[in-house]
Amino acid sequence: MVIVPQMSDMQYISTRGETDPMGFRDAVMTGLAPDGGLMIPARIPAVKDRMGVWAGLSYRELAFEVFRLFTDLPDEDLHALIHDSYSVFRHPEVAPLVRAGPVRILELFHGPTLAFKDIALQFLSNLFEHILEERGSRLNILGATSGDTGSAAIHGVRGRRRIRIFMMHPAGRVAPLQERQMTTVLDGNVFNLAVNGTFDDCQRIMKDIFGDLKFKEQYALGAVNSVNWARVLAQIVYFIHAALQTRKSEGVDQVRFAVPTGNFGDILAGWYAKQMGAPISRLVLATNENDILARFFNSGTYCSGEVIKSISPSMDIQVASNFERYLYYRVGEDSTRLRNLMDEFRVLKSISVEQDNGEAGDYSIAAGVGTTDQTLVTIRENYERYGYILDPHTAVGVHVANSFLDDDEPMICLATAHAAKFPAAILDATGETATHDLLDGILDVPSRCVTVPDDSKSVREYIAKHGG
Repeated sequence: MVIVPQMSDMQYISTRGETDPMGFRDAVMTGLAPDGGLMIPARIPAVKDRMGVWAGLSYRELAFEVFRLFTDLPDEDLHALIHDSYSVFRHPEVAPLVRAGPVRILELFHGPTLAFKDIALQFLSNLFEHILEERGSRLNILGATSGDTGSAAIHGVRGRRRIRIFMMHPAGRVAPLQERQMTTVLDGNVFNLAVNGTFDDCQRIMKDIFGDLKFKEQYALGAVNSVNWARVLAQIVYFIHAALQTRKSEGVDQVRFAVPTGNFGDILAGWYAKQMGAPISRLVLATNENDILARFFNSGTYCSGEVIKSISPSMDIQVASNFERYLYYRVGEDSTRLRNLMDEFRVLKSISVEQDNGEAGDYSIAAGVGTTDQTLVTIRENYERYGYILDPHTAVGVHVANSFLDDDEPMICLATAHAAKFPAAILDATGETATHDLLDGILDVPSRCVTVPDDSKSVREYIAKHGG
């Protein structure tokens, strides 16, 4: 892997190596690469020597320093985008740290939809509008969500005159409040599609449609899922910020992060932060029973199975779209080998990857599983012992984190959503009701959603009819 100092004109390439390099704005508008791969920065900036100075920056100031390493935006425009994106957060620190027993909780749910996706999607929505205004063009966003991406994206772009959004979710497989946060947005540029299938089906449909380059160009399709590099970029910031704040306040050299994940986007951002030089020793990947990622990091085999419905629905995923970015680096940035592996996985639903030394694992990423029973116990114990209520996804992260604690390295667990979004699980675990004023009454207001089959033809026809 090549690590270089800051580049003033960062270029982006596809993991599959068959797309011409492009600048940041073009990479953002492209979403999924024309060759079917994912856009990544051509080089990873090395900024370890800046960590001492960065430790004194606010969240917004750090975001500016990180973003300017990767973007081709003028500083004035970047400052404005950051201000507009994070002024809507209810906490002045954007992503505060809270102590709950042996684990520090990084609260990422202070945005408009009470989920960590707001941190990236508020920025991406403003960025889209900025680029569209600059170019005098329009955009149809096609997205897939297992829960929080949909509401965060919809709330980010609702009412914007140059953007329409078509958001797919698996019918009956997201939490009721997650669904209502999407379907009760009645702006004319918002279209909710309930797909009769799983989230993996939604992702398959999305990638199939983006693979039709003629259709993609004709209807000006763009992506808000974490296949869009800007999503990952925005998430890098909170890993660096939390690591530096913890190192500064607790006088340690390095920290660890536990990351509940299903689509590998969040933990990938942490991996990039570590490669850039942030004081992170290990990343702890936490999955629920849908454990394809945990099995890979413990065995070297990436093998999909049937999606298991759980109380942490945003992690009910068997094919992680961001895994391809990590795999690109894992195979030595060899696009040909990467393409062969992805072709093999498409046919066999299984691939095996070893390190150059023959070992299956990657020490920088540990992995574990939190079952439904273990998740409920973790929620109850954290409430009883520390008075802190974890949502089911964060509880998976805390459960797995407890197996990788180190006295010399503080453990930070990402809190990916507010507990009030999952009242049934919280009531089951604690006997208490979790509420939030942003969610009060949401079940009793009008909603709008269209149910479609789990095939790309139906979704194409709907976009063609409503995409303008």
